[in-house]
Amino acid sequence: MKTTYKKSNKKVKASAAAMFNLLILFSASEKTVAQNNVGIVGIDHVGINVPNLNEAVIFFSDVLGFTPVTQLGPIPLDADWKKLNHINPNTGAVTIKMINAGNGASIEVFEYADNKGNKTHPNTDDIGASHIAFYVNDINASVQYLKSKSVKILGEPFTMPSGDTAGETWVYFETPWGSKMELVSYPNGKGYENNHPKTVLWSPKNAAVEKVSADDFDSKKNTEIVEKHLKIWNEKDEVKRKALLNQVYATDVEMVDRHFIAEGIEDISKFIVELQTKKPDFRFTSKSVETNHNIVRLYWQFGSKAKPAVVSGMDLFVIENGKVQKLYVFVEKE
Repeated sequence: MKTTYKKSNKKVKASAAAMFNLLILFSASEKTVAQNNVGIVGIDHVGINVPNLNEAVIFFSDVLGFTPVTQLGPIPLDADWKKLNHINPNTGAVTIKMINAGNGASIEVFEYADNKGNKTHPNTDDIGASHIAFYVNDINASVQYLKSKSVKILGEPFTMPSGDTAGETWVYFETPWGSKMELVSYPNGKGYENNHPKTVLWSPKNAAVEKVSADDFDSKKNTEIVEKHLKIWNEKDEVKRKALLNQVYATDVEMVDRHFIAEGIEDISKFIVELQTKKPDFRFTSKSVETNHNIVRLYWQFGSKAKPAVVSGMDLFVIENGKVQKLYVFVEKE
């Protein structure tokens, strides 16, 4: 009887394992079918209900710099629609404004006339509580700007010290009507990216806004950009250099040298400081500049007053949206 029990127990375990594997296989195939069938490409917009549409539009446009584009309504809502969408039967018509929020999903703002719904915002830990996060290049500058507009900042910017979001700085703020929103910045990426994951989270900082525009073909403007580039590399005042860096280079600029690749403004700035420290008496001077649409070629020399051409080379620029997106550096062999 003892042996029979053990055999029976093994059969039950084997059956359970087989069923478990079958469930995993079924769930995986179901997930694949769902992804293929629903056909989601990405997030088109987020919706937010506000007590006063005009107040919200003024805040989004005048304070945050977004652009109202389309409007629907006022649209009367029938009883069946209200019941289906859990809207108070005595609430009036809805007016909807779609706002372009820069490089990313749009914001759809709703106002219900004679709204009989709950006027209290959900607390942070309430089910259904949500917020919108906006990416910024310089979070401290953005916070100071919002404060100058009397926007309530909830605490101070906090930088994640470790984990998947290491390097990310964030802070919450409140809209005039009490909605919670967020500023977030990670100019040098997040911690998890160092592990070279198969999937990288989408970020507006990495997405191309318009790529090349007609202005990027202006040879005069491009020559001026290159001249400012030279000023950056010769400027020893940190404040002036930082202002020029943000003016000339895209946030995610990439500088490719034969020995290394610098990613982002901060990496390039560090390299400039190191070079100036090693060669305090040296300066870059231009030999010639050639433009071809949004591609610019700068021939330069680097040296002291007595010997201005100790090192010579050529920089190749790719300019998009009025800023240097790529910089390829070629140094002549001595």
